[in-house]
Amino acid sequence: MNQQGFRPAQRLIDIASAVRTTPDLSRATLAELLARHDESPDDLTGAAFSDEDARELRDAADRMCGILAEIDVDRAALALNSVLADEAAAPRLSRHDGHAWHLHVDRSDDTGWGNWFLASGALALAQILSEHGRVTWGACEAANCRNFYLGTGPGSPRRYCSPTCASRARVAAHRRRKQQTAPADGQPDG
Repeated sequence: MNQQGFRPAQRLIDIASAVRTTPDLSRATLAELLARHDESPDDLTGAAFSDEDARELRDAADRMCGILAEIDVDRAALALNSVLADEAAAPRLSRHDGHAWHLHVDRSDDTGWGNWFLASGALALAQILSEHGRVTWGACEAANCRNFYLGTGPGSPRRYCSPTCASRARVAAHRRRKQQTAPADGQPDG
């Protein structure tokens, strides 16, 4: 049971990154990701979360990938408003499955997985954008990485999904600079 409440923005980042990396992500893998974000095991059985539900969730995640890759605050806000207009309903507080009270903006408690994911994800990003006044999420800038990040902490804006990707990018940049300054004949200066 989650006493601290849900983290819909991190759930959005994790699922969108997984779908961006593996577009045909299996139902079982999606169910595991949802379970890590405190979704009820009863809601993740094959009957409650079917292959069609998984497809709907992958499609919704794919739609959110465009917003997560958007760095311009005005375009991000317009895209979020579009998703909210298409998918959200009046906000309501909900408490179920032993969880603390949390906000729902999907159409109903028995709405589809795609509507739920789009509405909750768009609301989470809209709250972050309004709180910080800027886009604090993005696509990792490391070569060959398809993950997104969420950077809501203090300090410089993030550019990478993890310290590992940041370190790899720094090492690669250092090697490029070193290679560019090396003498053409391969002999050290001196």
